Amino acid sequence: KKKESEMQLSIGILSCLCGRFKALIGKSKAKVLELAKNTKKIGKDDPRRVIHSLKVGLALTLVSLFYYTRPLYDGFGIAAIWAVLTVVLVFEFSVGATLSKSLNRSVATLMAGALGIGAQQIASFSGEKGEPFLLGTFVFLTAVASTFSRFFPRIKARYDYGVLIFILTFSMVSVSGYHVEKILKLANQRLSTVLIGGATCIVISIFICPVWAGEDLHNLVAHNLEKLASFLEGFGDEYFRISESGEIQVVSKEDKSTLQAYKSVLNSKTTEESLANFASWEPWHGRFRFRHPWKQYLTIATLIRQCAYRVEALNNYTNTNQSKAQPEFRRKIQDPCTKMSSESGKALKALASAIKEMKQPSLASPYLANSKTAMNDLRTSLKGALSNATDLLEIIPDATVASILVETVTFVEKILEAVKELSDSANFKPAEPLAISMEKQPAPRNRGTVKPTSDGDIVITIHEISPTRAETQNVQATS
Repeated sequence: KKKESEMQLSIGILSCLCGRFKALIGKSKAKVLELAKNTKKIGKDDPRRVIHSLKVGLALTLVSLFYYTRPLYDGFGIAAIWAVLTVVLVFEFSVGATLSKSLNRSVATLMAGALGIGAQQIASFSGEKGEPFLLGTFVFLTAVASTFSRFFPRIKARYDYGVLIFILTFSMVSVSGYHVEKILKLANQRLSTVLIGGATCIVISIFICPVWAGEDLHNLVAHNLEKLASFLEGFGDEYFRISESGEIQVVSKEDKSTLQAYKSVLNSKTTEESLANFASWEPWHGRFRFRHPWKQYLTIATLIRQCAYRVEALNNYTNTNQSKAQPEFRRKIQDPCTKMSSESGKALKALASAIKEMKQPSLASPYLANSKTAMNDLRTSLKGALSNATDLLEIIPDATVASILVETVTFVEKILEAVKELSDSANFKPAEPLAISMEKQPAPRNRGTVKPTSDGDIVITIHEISPTRAETQNVQATS
């Protein structure tokens, strides 16, 4: 019995371990599948990420030749590691970011090396006892001044990485303890390898499937406009839903799903500012000339974000239950509010198209004019609606929506003015005239012929057609 119980216990433990092992295998398999799914999604969302990874691998392979090739290794020695480190640290996703870090690192290394050698030379004149104190003073003052400069907004935005490299290089050169001759050789090797690594990154980044930060910023601003336009075009129909019986219909979650794309606009400030900073480093490329007005994009983006806050407020009113609102009041303001919303959306969509195609935004002006006309109609409707309202508390939500739409029209006008400034600064092309679609007209009731005479006169014969009979008139005109 004892042996049987021990065997049953062993079998139970073994089955428990097998169950846990199977569960572990199942969890591991699920995690691997989830990782593969996420990897595929990341690459599918932006295939440029896969290309960027290949470009970084190519750059590292090229600079690694300093270790694998004997003549190159003999020329640079262990200092060749700085070329590898430079590629790892400065190769970024966009051309502008790569140029920014590469130039910052190269210039900072050159300046810090020169100042470090100068500080070492000056300190050597003070003798063995005074040299450490003088070098310590130089390092302290340089570190304090450089660190404090990082608090300046412009330096923080454009040269922060260069300041860090400057502090690091100056401190290493100053406290290395080498003689000036060895420091010169070390600085030469360090600067050469940094320049080689930076140049490799820049060449590969520009000439192999380049990703331009300026183009990304350009497209981002246009897409943000389109997101707001999509919401405003559909907001009026979604909010002012009144059934035939007079009851207000609450918008379902499925119907609101297409109106939520604007939310990404609210959190795009950091991305826009970094793209504008990197774009200012980029050379002339495609449609974007040197010194393109990138700051104007930030002005437009700020206005778009402020408009998005109004859109967020409008969206909150579509999410709340409006069952206590007065259908009579809503009917009176429905047409002007719907027109204000839809025409503002069309204006924003025209502005987005103008930015994408780099054309003058003149096509948005008629839609903005229609929005202002609807805004004036709303004022007239409100005067009558407010005087007939029985309970002011019930009409507050609808009146607030109308007020927010008025503010939205104001911001659309500001965005239009900002886009006009951008088009003037960037020399956008003139916009093509609107293509007017004509409705099918009925066939003309009059037909005629023109015949010249031998004496210079012209005889115009008009055949007038009526439902019953046709009469012919001859009219003689002198040319």
